[in-house]
Amino acid sequence: MKPLYPWQKESWQALQGLRARLPHAVLLMGAQGIGKLDLAFNFAQSLLCEKPLASGTACQECNSCRWFEQESHPDFRLIQPDALTAAEDGEEKAGGKKPSREISVDQIRDLSSFANLSAHCGGYRVVLVYPAEAMNNNAANSLLKTLEEPTDKLLFLLVTHKPQQLLPTILSRCLGFPVHTPTREAGVAWLKQLGVLNPEHALAQTGFAPLQALGWAESGEGAEERSILLNAIRQPAMLDALALADSLQRSVPVHVIHCLQQWCHDLASAKLAGQVRYFPDQTAELIKLAGGISTVALLRFQKELLEARRAAFHPLNPKLLMESLLLSYRQLFAA
Repeated sequence: MKPLYPWQKESWQALQGLRARLPHAVLLMGAQGIGKLDLAFNFAQSLLCEKPLASGTACQECNSCRWFEQESHPDFRLIQPDALTAAEDGEEKAGGKKPSREISVDQIRDLSSFANLSAHCGGYRVVLVYPAEAMNNNAANSLLKTLEEPTDKLLFLLVTHKPQQLLPTILSRCLGFPVHTPTREAGVAWLKQLGVLNPEHALAQTGFAPLQALGWAESGEGAEERSILLNAIRQPAMLDALALADSLQRSVPVHVIHCLQQWCHDLASAKLAGQVRYFPDQTAELIKLAGGISTVALLRFQKELLEARRAAFHPLNPKLLMESLLLSYRQLFAA
């Protein structure tokens, strides 16, 4: 298990403050890529630890900690989609089916015996659900029944970066616990310590999410396609939407859409406030481009990107989707 990150000290102290009177469910909310899941794992292990340290962290030495590290603790359950459990996201199962991205109702129902049994070690039992928004409707309603009739010393830790997608009834039965995005300085310092080249740029591109920035820097995932896209959209007058869509057809659609969303956010910010967030090295160019577009048209295109992102994981025709978005982008400047 990963240790706490430098920017999580305040969040950790706040969690420790709950220990005297724990609710039956805590909802950790915050941006993606800032370490919410690792924070939840650390808190779960600390609750199960036989002799936690003065800071509240687990001792890493007792039987409970060893079981937890070996993913065999009898008083802990992790509920997540099969796609995250699989050795490789997208790995095919028997019959050619890909692991599900949803948390199923069967996964929640399987908790019934765990919820009604006494703790093996005599303390808490902990269920960690991640990401909570991945529960389908049946799973969410099944969980709701358990939350409505809480068992003594049973804690649910729900982790999400999309709380708006959860049932209002689930939100009302959980203690909301906001996990804040680290400051730019904290994120840059951490990435620099790990040897990430140009950490300021990497952090900005991921919306100031240090873990996501580190992941992209280490894997190089989508770097080439992102470079191709940015070189093209900086020159909309010369943009060949069909040729660009063809060159991006092997890209993950959600990554391309994410980049376009960041670029358009900076266009709107440059137009309205003369500032940018995600592409600070392109400030002058963004301000120049923003001067030639309609605010209403830009907002309309941002809405189109938002709708496209919702379907990005299962597009009927990824290339056609890219062509449509890029043609709409070019039309911003043609108008």
